[in-house]
Amino acid sequence: MKRKTINLITQPHTTLHNKTGPWRTEKPETDLNTCIGCSFCSKICPEGCIDMDNNRDFAGKIKPVTDLDYCKGCALCVHECPVKAIKMVKDY
Repeated sequence: MKRKTINLITQPHTTLHNKTGPWRTEKPETDLNTCIGCSFCSKICPEGCIDMDNNRDFAGKIKPVTDLDYCKGCALCVHECPVKAIKMVKDY
């Protein structure tokens, strides 16, 4: 009898094919006045939901934009932010 192999390992950035944001209980909220634009949040996000490209404020500083359609609410961005500009808030 031949066994069927199933690949159960999920690759990073796969939620771009499936919007998974609606099942989270909390979402990240960024205080853009406190943010220094270091991009640690963007680099640590396992799903690539935080975009730093072409997002600048009036002073020309780069700022993050989180795509909540794909954010799973893991809070890694909150823990890695060196200035604590991101906090988790209830998502209803």
